[in-house]
Amino acid sequence: MTFDPIRHDFERGLKNRREILGDAWVDRSFDRANNFNAEFQELITRFAWKEIWGRPGLDKKTRRAMVLAITMALGRWEEFELHVRAGLQGGAPDTRLTPDELKEILIQTAIYAGVPAANTGFSHAQAILKEIGEEIGYALTPTNPGDTCHPGYGHERVTKSKPALHYSVRAARNNHTQQKQTIVLSHALGCDLTMWDRLATTLSADFNVVTYDHRGHGASDAPAGLYSMADLAEDAARLVEELDCGSVIWIGLSMGGMVGQELAIRRPELISALVIANSTSAYPDNVREVWQQRIATVQAQGIEVIADAVMERYFHEQFRRERPATVATFRRRLITTDAEGYVGCCNAVGTVDTTNRLDQINVPTLVIAGELDQGAPVSMSETITNAVPGAKLVILKDASHLAVAEQPQAFTDAVQAFLAR
Repeated sequence: MTFDPIRHDFERGLKNRREILGDAWVDRSFDRANNFNAEFQELITRFAWKEIWGRPGLDKKTRRAMVLAITMALGRWEEFELHVRAGLQGGAPDTRLTPDELKEILIQTAIYAGVPAANTGFSHAQAILKEIGEEIGYALTPTNPGDTCHPGYGHERVTKSKPALHYSVRAARNNHTQQKQTIVLSHALGCDLTMWDRLATTLSADFNVVTYDHRGHGASDAPAGLYSMADLAEDAARLVEELDCGSVIWIGLSMGGMVGQELAIRRPELISALVIANSTSAYPDNVREVWQQRIATVQAQGIEVIADAVMERYFHEQFRRERPATVATFRRRLITTDAEGYVGCCNAVGTVDTTNRLDQINVPTLVIAGELDQGAPVSMSETITNAVPGAKLVILKDASHLAVAEQPQAFTDAVQAFLAR
């Protein structure tokens, strides 16, 4: 048996240590080693850096975030600063943190380790950013705290024009995005802008994202009377014009998809691309009559009486059984919708009629259908796809009418693939 002079425990630990902290720092640390602390350096290299950092259960970027949170909570500021510097500018590229990621670590630690620890952490981190900001392409600029917003939900606003529409703007978070185009997300009947929270936050990495409440829904005005799809499209046009962002990518589900069709036909200069999900361009006469019956029922008895039936059409049976809390949330939103506004939009939906005009849509178009959708069967999406020049159809498995809620990842994947094209 031969003797291997290579100490693999130590060499593996040293490799991880260099990957995380960078060669310069490790070399300085080893250059300062002496007969008093060399054994300690060997211990932490072998134990901490090989035994812990070498475990595959978590990626190294996650482990770095944990170290920052723990050292901040314990007030180990020398170690904290070491990992801040290494996270921002040292070590392997896939282990580094962006300043925004560092900020999120500090904010989350404030909740679990206390605001005083976070105050000190921000102070140490800002000092380092002032020192190395130019090197990493980041500048600290004066900002009024009152002008900030939660990046996951955006700035809430209302249109100046009437009826007033409540909307939210999430600014693109990726500072390297060259052209920050705007996406508008348009919700289904009986829902509100929160229907889009997950998708909106995902898309706002690279796009400015706007979500809004249709008239008669959420916090938007609910004018009296029955609405038409032309009225809802005019609302959408007013919103886009007030945003002053040029043409937008319109993503609409059900009623929101109907609005997108009408807007693209009436105001083509406002739309650069279109996603129509779980929607239709028209209903047969017998279904139009069903919509009129729904209007009469709500006018006479209120929304509560139709709520369970609506949930059965919005979500398939297995989803309702496995995710009752989600269904309950949508049901609560439905029954608290302004009854007059709901009835007005029911009329717009029930009388939608764009089929014979769909060939006027001349922008890239994606049509998304749910294979289990009873409210807007796949055949309705096929009609739209066949009529819109160049449109593409994606059918989501195990999805009913609110596909973005039932199959959020599949819905997101379909949208992102379309945007990438």
